[in-house]
Amino acid sequence: MAMADGADLFLSLPDDAFSLIAAHLGHPRHLLALSLSSRRLYQPLLSSPSAWLSLASSNTSSISPSHLQSWHSLASLSYPSLCRFLFTVSRLLSLWAHQNPELGNLVFPIWGFVSLVFVRIIPQEVSKNLAFSPVMEIHCDVDGAPSLFFLHGEAGTIHAGSIFSVIPSDPTVLLLEANFSRNYSLNPSLFSKLAFGDRRRLLDFLSSKSAMKLPSDLESAPIFPRSDADFDILSRRREALISMYKAIRGGVIDCAIVESSQCCSSLSHNRSFDGDGKRKKLSSYVKDGIKQLIGRSISSSSNTNGENKHLPLHEFLKTGSGDFIGLSIRAIHTRLTSYRAWPNMHENRFALYKLHLNGPEPNREFSGLWGGSFGWPPSLPGQDKPGKALFLLLLSYEESDMGLILVGTKVLEGTHYVLHPNGSSMFIANMEEPSTDVFPWEMEISVNCGFTGEGISSGYGFRYPGSKPGSLFSLRNGLLAFVWRESKAVLTLERIDLSEMVAKGEQVPALPAVSNFTYLTKSYSNVFMGFQSNLSGTSSPR
Repeated sequence: MAMADGADLFLSLPDDAFSLIAAHLGHPRHLLALSLSSRRLYQPLLSSPSAWLSLASSNTSSISPSHLQSWHSLASLSYPSLCRFLFTVSRLLSLWAHQNPELGNLVFPIWGFVSLVFVRIIPQEVSKNLAFSPVMEIHCDVDGAPSLFFLHGEAGTIHAGSIFSVIPSDPTVLLLEANFSRNYSLNPSLFSKLAFGDRRRLLDFLSSKSAMKLPSDLESAPIFPRSDADFDILSRRREALISMYKAIRGGVIDCAIVESSQCCSSLSHNRSFDGDGKRKKLSSYVKDGIKQLIGRSISSSSNTNGENKHLPLHEFLKTGSGDFIGLSIRAIHTRLTSYRAWPNMHENRFALYKLHLNGPEPNREFSGLWGGSFGWPPSLPGQDKPGKALFLLLLSYEESDMGLILVGTKVLEGTHYVLHPNGSSMFIANMEEPSTDVFPWEMEISVNCGFTGEGISSGYGFRYPGSKPGSLFSLRNGLLAFVWRESKAVLTLERIDLSEMVAKGEQVPALPAVSNFTYLTKSYSNVFMGFQSNLSGTSSPR
């Protein structure tokens, strides 16, 4: 008599119980391991939509089961493959940023069609429609691996690339690089040893060789679903992207072609030049010293630790002799130092840096992303308020000598010309010290509580703002308002759902491909101005 293996028990369970077990397994590999424990379980588990949908929904709450079913039916992908993709790329669901331009370079991922789409929130005025531009898309292949990468560029171009590396469990930096298709695993960080000018020229050259244009009937197709009616055209758009991707072999070209191109005609920068190709000045060394003292992200383009010993471009290409090279995205985990909630960033790396987006917790109920503007009565996201600059702030808690403090870090500013650096603390409130100040408009709205604090003000030049006393008020209608005591200027904020705002927003054109990923040119104004009427044209709010 054969020994029972327990398969009968599992197969006799109702779908609800089966789904509950799958959800508690926590990861696709655990469900696959269960299916391999018995021959009789293997096929029923692999083909069970309820088990895989339950597993996916329990770990990626930002995507609905109905969307997953549409992915499965329209893209002809198995549920195990879809789950593998979801669990891998969901590690990238966060806010991403770069120091330049100073008005804000905020990138946000949203689910597309069997893809994760990254969009940039444009500095703008308060409006009913949030303006965004496409940055890149990561698509799932037939096995569920997130290996297909598409970088958006100007005039509707899309540039093919690949993701060669495994996405770590806690990625902190996304890097745009050029890498070899076969010899990648030998030294994935070799590209970073090139001089800035060589890296720039190589990326520009490869992006020009991997440019694609969608067919005219799909040029205006959405890049993510705004409703269930969009899935059909999104499916056709995905098929067209993959077909073009295969036609140009993923955008990779022979290294010999690169070596013989104009891209390699210039010699790498010598040691007397910094990463931007400019002769290093004495002030650069002073800046580096100040940066070490205060921990702020002044500039990482001037190195004094030997990083200016660059690898010549021809030697880099020689390592891939006989190989092919193309654009790639590499997600890495590295320990980032930060000032308040803003990471210190290299200003000459084609990189996006992770901002930790924490939701409300007990005794830390204000954590998260908030949006608003200066002035009273308040002008809030979703309203049509021409002339009011939109501010997005990341609110986070920190333990300090004063006790628990709440820091409001600016991640986007919709003024015409930036007032304070990207990543500045717009206010800091001591959550253990109630304020004795009176809310100036308390006759109009009830106040829950107030906390003493300091708000940003003019300081020692642009890079080092000062602070003046004020108070943070929690209002009955769920708003927060920081009031500067002396000037009575007020910054009013409400908690926002960026996914919902992007889904209802308006897409605007992208920059040229490489700059569209990371805009490295130092800028204090809105580089997107002119694309749309509600984009930033607002002067300083105070």
